Amino acid sequence: MRAVTEKEIRGSFVNCSKGEATRLALPRDLATRPWEDLDFLGWRDHTAHERAYLVIERDEGLVGVAFRLPSVRTGLRRSMCSVCLTTHPGQGVTLMAAPRAGRAGREGNTVGLHMCTDFACSLYVRGKKAPETGGRFEESLTVDEQIERATTNLAGFLDRVTA
Repeated sequence: MRAVTEKEIRGSFVNCSKGEATRLALPRDLATRPWEDLDFLGWRDHTAHERAYLVIERDEGLVGVAFRLPSVRTGLRRSMCSVCLTTHPGQGVTLMAAPRAGRAGREGNTVGLHMCTDFACSLYVRGKKAPETGGRFEESLTVDEQIERATTNLAGFLDRVTA
């Protein structure tokens, strides 16, 4: 993914109002993100812990999605991210609920996605970051094929949000 500006990020959201996009807390470390290794930009809101955001570059431009996170996360079982297929114990994977775009979202309809809580899917796939505990299955796919699978998984989710 290319480095993106705050203005581009705020203008990319498809499932929240322009006012909400203007007020959301952006990541403080945009300048130091490893952009060449990222397939998307994801972050948790440091001021509202039940909020998270994801921005991805698609053919039509940047697409941003606002998530609501569960207020209580419990459990010590192992979970798998549905984007990068990395397993994490406990709270390493979170069910992210995104309001659908448009009228459906205003009526309360959401789409869910189990995703790495730290949004480091791109780094896990590339071997740039290892999960604290848990892990990645040994695969016969190349890293490029795993990247393609992860971006396809995320694109499918985005298609459901915008449908």
